[in-house]
Formats: sequence, structure tokens, C-alpha cells
Amino acid sequence: MSTPTADMPENAKYRLTEEQVAAAVPESLGHGHSIAGWTTVLIMLGGCLISAAAFFLASVTVFWIGMAVAVVGLIVGWILRRVGFGVGGSRTSARH
Repeated sequence: MSTPTADMPENAKYRLTEEQVAAAVPESLGHGHSIAGWTTVLIMLGGCLISAAAFFLASVTVFWIGMAVAVVGLIVGWILRRVGFGVGGSRTSARH
């Protein structure tokens, strides 16, 4: 971080230089653009939508079914990543 001086605004002492940011952030963050990532997100989104609809319909059972679907999404994503469908996996064409 830059060294604060008396004439600098208070929040300026917390600003990083471009070089410091470049050194701290890896070249490619990988953002999860993979079959495993998107499958996980879509299944979990479906579970959350089910739970949201159940909330408005006042159905506790359907709400927890939706939450279970979201947990299944996490498990499916983990399995897909383990078998090579995650970012940089052996079964994907995109290499990050």
C-alpha cells in the first residue's frame, strides 16, 4: 500500500497501486465456466426456485424438497468435477 501523507484523503491510504493488484490477482481466475459449474448452478437454482414457490404457497414440505434439490446440485457438481468435467478437467475442451 502507498505510504499515507498528511495531505492525502483518509481513504487514500487504503488504495493499492496497479502493480500491487496485478501481483495479488492471478492471471486467470477460472470463473467456473465448465460443465460441472453450470450443472451445479442450474440444479441449485431449480431447487431455490422450488423453495421460493413453496414459501409463497405456504408448503413446508415442498420448501424442504427444494432445499434437498439444491444440496443434490452441490453433490452432482462435486462428482462431475471429480470425474473431469470441472475447469481444466480431463474431459473438457476449455483449459484455463
